[in-house]
Amino acid sequence: MAITGRVLRSAGCAGAVALLLSGAVSAQQGRDATGLWLTETGASKVRISRCGNGYCGTLASVAGPGLDAKNPDPSLRTRSLVGVQIMDTRTAGANGYEGTLYNPNDGKTYAGTLTLEGADIVEVSGCVMSVFCKSQTWKRVN
Repeated sequence: MAITGRVLRSAGCAGAVALLLSGAVSAQQGRDATGLWLTETGASKVRISRCGNGYCGTLASVAGPGLDAKNPDPSLRTRSLVGVQIMDTRTAGANGYEGTLYNPNDGKTYAGTLTLEGADIVEVSGCVMSVFCKSQTWKRVN
């Protein structure tokens, strides 16, 4: 009886460990940033997709005239913002993904990060000189 009890306890522990590990894998799979996201102001939607080891984001819709009027390249100032890649965060970092963010409101590209805060929330942060940073919280649309 003692051997049978130990075997059952060991099997129970192994089963619990397997269940915990499968839950961790499921949680990681649920934290995928791919999809359509509404920016914090609600004025734009960004489609995030996998690229490299991280994520890229392309404008799917914008409010207003939707032109890249502040682009530093004069030849791009009349292009539509819809379809423009504004996020390239291909490098996995300590808490998310690191790369660059293009801000069409000022035409500048910043060092940036994408952090998955939950299944339906991401935080996007752009920084100048790694000191002056501004963040936005985006919510999943689909």
